[in-house]
Amino acid sequence: MTADYILQIKNLIKYFPIYGGLIGKEIAKVHAVDDVSFSLAKGKTLGLVGESGCGKSTLGRTILRLIEPTSGTIVFNGKDISKLSQKELRYLRKEFQIVFQDPFASLNPRMSIREILSEPFEIHKLYTNKNERELKIISLLNEVGLNPEFIDRYPHEFSGGQRQRIGIARAISLNPKIIICDEPVSALDVSIQSQILNLMMDLRDKYHLSYIFIAHDLSVIEHISDDVAVMYLGKIVEYTSSDNLYSKPLHPYTKALISSIPKHDIVEKRKRQVIQGDIPSPINPPSGCRFHTRCPFAKEICSEKIPDLKNMGTHSSPHFVSCHFTKELSDKTI
Repeated sequence: MTADYILQIKNLIKYFPIYGGLIGKEIAKVHAVDDVSFSLAKGKTLGLVGESGCGKSTLGRTILRLIEPTSGTIVFNGKDISKLSQKELRYLRKEFQIVFQDPFASLNPRMSIREILSEPFEIHKLYTNKNERELKIISLLNEVGLNPEFIDRYPHEFSGGQRQRIGIARAISLNPKIIICDEPVSALDVSIQSQILNLMMDLRDKYHLSYIFIAHDLSVIEHISDDVAVMYLGKIVEYTSSDNLYSKPLHPYTKALISSIPKHDIVEKRKRQVIQGDIPSPINPPSGCRFHTRCPFAKEICSEKIPDLKNMGTHSSPHFVSCHFTKELSDKTI
């Protein structure tokens, strides 16, 4: 980790109200993102991993303010953008972009690739000269490995991997500083996944991009991430460098997730821990540690007190963990 941060998230909360009754009174809240804090270093990739429903995608969209936060701060390049008006935010939209999970649903089927890639320039009034814009679009297609001759084709004429390349081209078109990648390879074949990951890593290095890479596949996260944050039921339970996380996970939930990664070497043996029970409802999350209802090491304090996210590493190599018994469990394998 480094102190040169481009994005700092502090105590970010997003609750979705649930209304009921004849007058539509608020009767409950969905605790989608609950007091999340982390930092993203310039030119680095932060992997965000966890089970389905843990709040990963909501967190990513809240950071972009595609969903408005309930509270907390989003500091981009030293400026708090969480309170900006939509007019003020519009100018900054060039700086952060998103690549969506479904490459077909994220592209307008009625628009050609030329029109899809022209749209960001029209919105932000860039490359107003027709020839200049045409050259820029051709350059974008070349950057993502697509033949410029495809420029007048429509999304349905491309494969899933090609459509995702178009989505990536659109994301980098405005030279952003941050791209949030919302499970961008989960809908693709395994052979295509590696191509897209390598493309994104090449673009990151070439343009000094910073990524927040959201996924549920820990193998993918390991391949692309510098740092990793593990989420469970709206909270970050472990946050450290990728090397630290995969070599010595500390939280029981993280250990169980990593134990489930398939190994290519059939000779290698790994003790696998199946997490018992279902994820509790985010409408009524458990008191204390959110994971205590499924944790094999839970004790009475786990249901009474929320564990702090403490640094169990060093200043130069921090390793944040939210568990009451991290020291006792650090040498155990589950």
